[in-house]
Amino acid sequence: EVLLVESGGGLVQPGGSLRLSCAASGFTFSGYAMTWVRQAPGKGLEWVSGINSGGSSTGYADSVKGRFTISRDNAKNTLYLQMNSLKPDDTAVYYCAKVLDLGSSWLSRDYDYWGQGTQVTVSS
Repeated sequence: EVLLVESGGGLVQPGGSLRLSCAASGFTFSGYAMTWVRQAPGKGLEWVSGINSGGSSTGYADSVKGRFTISRDNAKNTLYLQMNSLKPDDTAVYYCAKVLDLGSSWLSRDYDYWGQGTQVTVSS
């Protein structure tokens, strides 16, 4: 059974930092690109960042570029999102998702498994 479990969310003041984690199990984590997607209150899903299977290639939405860093530890089957200089507009539920096809790029928007999400609230 494929499981993706996010953690690390919480309440943080503007300008603060958080590190999200996504623990993966039930599949060969090192073979798949992974991504972070968020959903702000009352809004649709927004792609945030992606990383290829080996971790050598990454991409970011313009809204988070320069502030967020995606990474992965294939030995630990874990995906990360380091979020710095957080803004109130970053408030959302953050989901990690697995790209559908083995060996596909993080550019793919075909996902087959999602985590349950972790809430990030940026407020003073």
